[in-house]
Amino acid sequence: MASQTYEFYAARAAEAAADAKAATLDNVRERALRSEATWQALADQARAVAEQRRKIEAKKAAEREAEAS
Repeated sequence: MASQTYEFYAARAAEAAADAKAATLDNVRERALRSEATWQALADQARAVAEQRRKIEAKKAAEREAEAS
C-alpha cells in the first residue's frame, strides 16, 4: 500500500508540474509549483515511512530467527 501511496503522490506532483509548465498566468504557475512541492514532499515522506517499516520488519524477523535458534 505504501508504494501505491507514493505512486499516487508522485503522479499528482507530476501533474502539478505539467500544469505549471502550461500556465500562462504567473499566479496560476506559482500555485501549481506550490502544489507540486507539496505533493512531492508527501511522496518523499511516504517513501521514507515505507523504508522505515521495511527496516523494522527486517529487524523483527532477524530477532525472531535468533530466538528460534
